Amino acid sequence: MRGQLGVSSIVPVILCGGSGTRLWPLSRADRPKPFLPLIGAQSLLEETLARVAAKPGFSAPVIVAGEVHRASVQRMLGDHKDARLIVEPEAKNTAPAIALAAQLANADDVLLVCPSDHHIERTEAFLDAVAAAASLARDGWLVSLGIVPDRPETGYGYLQRGKPLDGGFETARFVEKPALDQAQGFLADGNYLWNAGIFAFSAGHFLAELAASRPDMADRVSRAMDGADREGACIRPAAAPFSGIRAESVDYAVMEGTGRAALVEADIGWSDIGDWRALHGARRAGEGDADGNVVRGRADLVDCRNVMAESDGPRISVVGLDNIVVIANGDEVLVTSAEHAQKVGLLPGAQGR
Repeated sequence: MRGQLGVSSIVPVILCGGSGTRLWPLSRADRPKPFLPLIGAQSLLEETLARVAAKPGFSAPVIVAGEVHRASVQRMLGDHKDARLIVEPEAKNTAPAIALAAQLANADDVLLVCPSDHHIERTEAFLDAVAAAASLARDGWLVSLGIVPDRPETGYGYLQRGKPLDGGFETARFVEKPALDQAQGFLADGNYLWNAGIFAFSAGHFLAELAASRPDMADRVSRAMDGADREGACIRPAAAPFSGIRAESVDYAVMEGTGRAALVEADIGWSDIGDWRALHGARRAGEGDADGNVVRGRADLVDCRNVMAESDGPRISVVGLDNIVVIANGDEVLVTSAEHAQKVGLLPGAQGR
């Protein structure tokens, strides 16, 4: 299965999954956030494709998605007719998804792993960071993009800078989502970056690390791709070997255990759009008023600060409130404080109940 995507190129691997429950009711199981135009006129998936497609040194992108999202992905490919779509038999988190894509590449191709649902304001800065990461990847490093934090965020993982490298740093430490006091300490320390979930590594090095750390996963992915059905640019790995994989993120399965982890600092205007507070922050630069309010649809705000209101129908009226989100979408209405926006996914409606 190896060697189908060109020689020594950068292969964008776009991971397209999830349900986006923390952006309910706008994002739902049948229309998760990669397929929504949350910032501009394009969906987040279309924005992701536009950042990496048809760039010098880049091969055609590989998109990894589930059957439930296949039609939406294919509909949004637009001019990207050379893209390949791997349809996962079932969701198994990011490590197996990346391994499926790695099986399509030459060993020395650099995989640029990108979530499909992030927003990046500065494309040229992003491409500069990718170039630095690709250079390190060609030297055998497994590279994460790190974002300089501007607040003590408890919803992100962190990367600690280690020894300097040409264009980056060794990764001294991975930290999962910290408690607030720990995040405040990281911000004061100045030596910790947010883990953006964007990676660069050669396909060969990644598969070798996976085989060493998770041999059963590596074997099952290989067998699933060997038995894959192909219909044009759509590839369906065999379900039987893939179903036995234990779901695991690439952070746990590979990045945190390798002795070759590196990072590149990326000042790219990044947001994971992980909840309503993050979306408010991403929209505020282009749509916010002098008080930090952002309005879409029919909404009136009086004496409000840092309020986001969005409606696809009924009028929203808010008076004298700060730091809240009010969303009216279809037959659902959400009201949350910005502070508790990450808990939206716990609501019965967000879970499809």
